[in-house]
Amino acid sequence: MDLITTTEALEAACSRLSQHPFVTVDTEFLRETTYFPKLCLIQMAGPDLADAYLIDPLAEDLSLEPFMALMANTSVVKVFHSARQDLEIIWNLGNIVPDPLFDTQVAAMVCGYGDSVSYEQLVNDLAKAKIDKSSRFTDWSRRPLTDAQLTYALSDVTHLVKVYDALMAQLEKNGRLDWLREEMSILTSPETYQADPNNAWRRLAGRLRKPKEIAVLMEVAAWREREAQNRDVPRGRVLKDDALIDIATSAPRSVEALGRLRSIPNGFERSRTGADILEAVERGVARDPSSIPMPERSRGRGNTGAVVDLLKVLLKAVAEQEGVAPKIVATVEELEAIAESDTANVPALHGWRRALFGEKALALKNGQLGLVLERGRVRLKAIASA
Repeated sequence: MDLITTTEALEAACSRLSQHPFVTVDTEFLRETTYFPKLCLIQMAGPDLADAYLIDPLAEDLSLEPFMALMANTSVVKVFHSARQDLEIIWNLGNIVPDPLFDTQVAAMVCGYGDSVSYEQLVNDLAKAKIDKSSRFTDWSRRPLTDAQLTYALSDVTHLVKVYDALMAQLEKNGRLDWLREEMSILTSPETYQADPNNAWRRLAGRLRKPKEIAVLMEVAAWREREAQNRDVPRGRVLKDDALIDIATSAPRSVEALGRLRSIPNGFERSRTGADILEAVERGVARDPSSIPMPERSRGRGNTGAVVDLLKVLLKAVAEQEGVAPKIVATVEELEAIAESDTANVPALHGWRRALFGEKALALKNGQLGLVLERGRVRLKAIASA
């Protein structure tokens, strides 16, 4: 089993694959010590399993341009499982997002395989095969790769062919291909993969309550994100999350004040990094508190608690009845938003989700739909108006 290590060989492989209606794709990568994932291996296969290839992106004599061209070829569907991280890698390297796209994990949820179905389970159920997991957590950057690693890697895309065929058949049978296309529009949007440092604060903002704290967090988190990107190291190597929160809540404005924070390593405050942090704090303090976009809080249960509980029961009943994973229909946060407002701007009240669940949720909330228990199962029952 040979690795493709030259551009010429990659061009030939991609040319063959471009003749097929779809190609299955997977990658192996490392990101424990870097900000951007390090691509170590690419696997691809076509419907004819004779067209299955392993590509070595670390080879000196190889350009990935033929691979990127195939990913950009709109005549070929690109099939991934749990595509988000693979697509991030392709975006970072080639500034493109594969399109059209088919994510078997999302498709499985649309087909009712549960909220977080694993690839292993899909291969077992749909491809009738077992995955040898012994090579899953090996170091893919080391060369040479072993036969066991190569066999494992190639099986990921060859099994995926049968998984794709089975899910496509189910989607066509139940008329839900449009549902999947709607979901893929998010994954194929470049905005999904553009890591804007100015948005880095949002991941941690739920732990803060005051506008002035959010203002400092916005500046310090953006500085850390840019620093991590420039140095290509994980965020935590620059500054831990707990330290960011401590800085945001205390807003130290001197070397001494920064050094007194327990989450800051000894001597850190007098380094160049410490000076950068203090400058970021000053920018945050200077912000107008009234202009700070406070994060949306998790809604209190208050007067809507009972409504949320009923909506959860409704969601479970609808998902079971329609054969779709509850998580892909609505989240708890969306149910809370619907409980508070009939016009909440949430996915559950748009598109196919509204037709499937949203309209029923509003009818239940407004007394036009009831839930009854029949033979141990929850059923929906229309309520006649008085």
